[in-house]
Amino acid sequence: MRIAVTNAKEQLTELVRRAQAGEEVLLTRHGQPVVRLVPVKPATAVEARRALLERVRAAAAAKCTAGESAARSQDFLYGGDGLPQ
Repeated sequence: MRIAVTNAKEQLTELVRRAQAGEEVLLTRHGQPVVRLVPVKPATAVEARRALLERVRAAAAAKCTAGESAARSQDFLYGGDGLPQ
C-alpha cells in the first residue's frame, strides 16, 4: 500500500495495524517512497537469551582441550637463569 505522508496523518492507527499484520505500507512524498512501516520484532525473552548463552558456552567448552598452561608456554625461550638464550 502506498499513501502520501499528508494523508497518512489521518489514518496512522489503521496504517500501523496493517503493517503489524504484514502488509507493506509505504509513505510517499511527491509520489516517491520515503518511509516504510514495518512491525518491530519482539525482543528475545531473558530466559531464551540465557539458554542460548549456555548452549554457546557448552559448545565452546567441548572444543577446548586441556594442554600446557599459557603462563608457561614461552619458557623454552629462556635459560635456567631466566635470561633469553
